[in-house]
This record gives sequence, C-alpha cells and structure tokens, in this order.
Amino acid sequence: MRILKIFAVLASSTLAVFAQWPEHPTPGPRTKEGKIDLAAPPPRTADGKPDFSGLWEPARGPGGRGGVAFNGTPSLPFAIPTSPDDPPVAQFFNIGAGFKEGLPFTPWATQLRAQRKGDSNKDNPDALCLPLGLTQLHMHPQPRKIVQTQREIVVLYEANGNVRQILTDGRRLPANDPTPWWYGYSVGHWDGDTLVVETAGFRDDVWLDVEGSPLTNSGKMTERWRRVKFGLMQIDITIEDPRAYTKPFTVRVNHQLMPDTEIMEFVCEERDAVHYIGKDGKR
Repeated sequence: MRILKIFAVLASSTLAVFAQWPEHPTPGPRTKEGKIDLAAPPPRTADGKPDFSGLWEPARGPGGRGGVAFNGTPSLPFAIPTSPDDPPVAQFFNIGAGFKEGLPFTPWATQLRAQRKGDSNKDNPDALCLPLGLTQLHMHPQPRKIVQTQREIVVLYEANGNVRQILTDGRRLPANDPTPWWYGYSVGHWDGDTLVVETAGFRDDVWLDVEGSPLTNSGKMTERWRRVKFGLMQIDITIEDPRAYTKPFTVRVNHQLMPDTEIMEFVCEERDAVHYIGKDGKR
C-alpha cells in the first residue's frame, strides 16, 4: 500500500511537474508541424558515436501499454500507474511478469521474494528514500537525463534524486574487492553503434523490482544500449546472479525522448526522523 500511495502521488503530480522552466526547444530535426521528428536518425557525437544525451522516460506501447518482445523476452513499457491491474504496473512490480514460467529463481531467492512480497514490499528502497535498484530506475515513470562525454555517461534520475555514472574511458571493472555500492561499478565500451555496459560490485540487498526480486553481491548486470531513432532508445538488460537465479535472463526496456522540457529537483522526504528528533522534540 505504501508503494501504491507513492505511485498515486506521482500520477497526480506528473502533469504539473514540467511547468517549472519556461518552454525551451530541444535541439534536433523538426517536422513540418514544428515538433521534434522522433523518427529521424539518431544524433552522433563529434567522434561518430551515437549520442544518448537527452531527457527520457520509459516508452509506452499502444494506448499506454504493450511493447515489443526481444527474442522471446518481454519489453517493459510503462504508463503512469492507475491500478495494480494495468499490465505495465504489473511489470514494474514484477520484472518477470512477461515470462510464462516466471523468473528462474533459486530456492533461496524464491523464499526471499515471497517474504518481501508478504511484507507488502515495505522494505523497498523506493519507500525508504534509499537508492533504487537499476532496473527499478530503468522502469520508473519519472524522467531521467543522460549527459554523455567521451569518457563517461552520467544519468540523473528524477526519482529520489539518484545519480549513476558509467565510465567509458577504457578502464575495467575493479578486481580489488571493492566496497559494495547500491548501483555497483559500471564501465562501458562500444560494440559498433551499441554501448555495452557491465556492472558488478553490488550491495547484497538490491531490489530489481517493487516486489523484491533480488540481486546480490555475486550478481552482474550487462546492458546493451542502442539509440534506434532520434526519439527511441532501447536497453537490453541481462542479469546473472548464481545465488539468486539458476540461469541468466534478459529483458528490454524501451525509452522515448521527452522533448522541449526539463528535469526537476526531487528531494525524498526523510521518513525516519524520529531517530534524530524524539517524539518529545528533544534530540
């Protein structure tokens, strides 16, 4: 219920979110009607690589739902949630909702996920103002802004003010027993026009979706980023975690460009202030 209340606030506030800045046109090709030509070829950087820069949101299928399958694995479009019965909401709650047999959980992961779901998902990081799992951020209805340079890509997520960096300067993933991070350590390299992002070094308590499909510190995430059109970005996400899953699995998240608007400031409310200031008002 706590998560549903959060989504209800998002749904009611989304239309007013982008009234903060005066309207400013996004650079790029325009149609005869003066709108951004979302079907135009993708832009490129000075060194010829696809440029992912821009403001994005999870793409909607026809009527705000549906999507394109990828080699039998489900696409994860997202519409502003209205009820748990909406298919995109089901996919956001359960990243494996589109798999006929469900995700390939190990017995340990099956038990953990059932426990989290049985607790009404109250420990989801999104409900506690903590950093979200990367797949939750990929599917989150709030926008994300990508800033790309030759040496790194920075993703600014409006949701909870989260920030992620993907280093593309040629370095490898750390092999020196690094401190576990919420988002792990991400490095990227180019395979033609595809950006391949490898991430490892996660904490042991990552939630892949709202219902708590786990990712542990033995897990690895590989993403393949493509900017298919000016207004369409596809990210195929492969999860490998022998502690939580019996085999790797892959999902696709389609993102659509949000032209002529801008990200806004988001500060997650502190929900645990009683530990800092007692009920009697004393510290």
